[in-house]
Amino acid sequence: MQPALFLPHGAPDLALSQIPAAQFLQGLFEDRPLPKGIVIISAHWESPGLQLTTAPQLETIHDFGGFGPALHALHYPAKTASWVIEATKQALNAGGIEAEDNWQRGLDHGAWIPLMLALPKADIPVVQLSLPYGSTPEALFYLGQALSELAHQDILVIGSGATVHNLRKIAPEGSKTPGWATGFDDWIEDVLIAQDWAAFFQFRNSEFGRISHPTPEHFLPLLVVAGICDARSRSVMKTIHRSYSYGSIGMAAWEVCDAI
Repeated sequence: MQPALFLPHGAPDLALSQIPAAQFLQGLFEDRPLPKGIVIISAHWESPGLQLTTAPQLETIHDFGGFGPALHALHYPAKTASWVIEATKQALNAGGIEAEDNWQRGLDHGAWIPLMLALPKADIPVVQLSLPYGSTPEALFYLGQALSELAHQDILVIGSGATVHNLRKIAPEGSKTPGWATGFDDWIEDVLIAQDWAAFFQFRNSEFGRISHPTPEHFLPLLVVAGICDARSRSVMKTIHRSYSYGSIGMAAWEVCDAI
């Protein structure tokens, strides 16, 4: 059965970088089986209601500026497959969740950058799900519970965001990481390992929650992945990478896996 992953996408120039998080993503599938399909939820697609991509070929969306032509020249030729779309819809419907088809939407940089680094051949069909505007942590956790069924069909669910994301606090790459950023990642580890979901839903009320996430969208995909963990018996959350970019952007990655 496929695990579920929370992956960092960092600043857009991660795609051309060799910082530790980029190297981690490049080696992600060196020692793990490839999935047959992928469903990804990124911090960079919020929409009225839940939507999913249904175009056969998914455009590479360069939803950023100021990074130069080399980054804008990158394209990730992702495709979808009808069976992944249908399996996703069936899992959502079984949980009483409706999703609207979006034939125009491609992959934003929160989706294609980690996929390009981890799976450069772009030969695994992908579906992206949106984050519905105004979703509560509980609702996204429940979304993850519904998506947990996809693992039985060898579909990997990925949440893409950042464990710490405050663009007003970024510094030159390689700068020392401030204590509030490492403190928030420490809090995440304590809560996820304990599976203290009630505390997790209140992440912005934790000691460093509001400085780490002035707006919540980069944290929300982790709530979906946590819901998958809760729905799978004997599953645990495990840190598989931890580093920082531009001083304080949290590049930690998490995996839902079976308890040993």
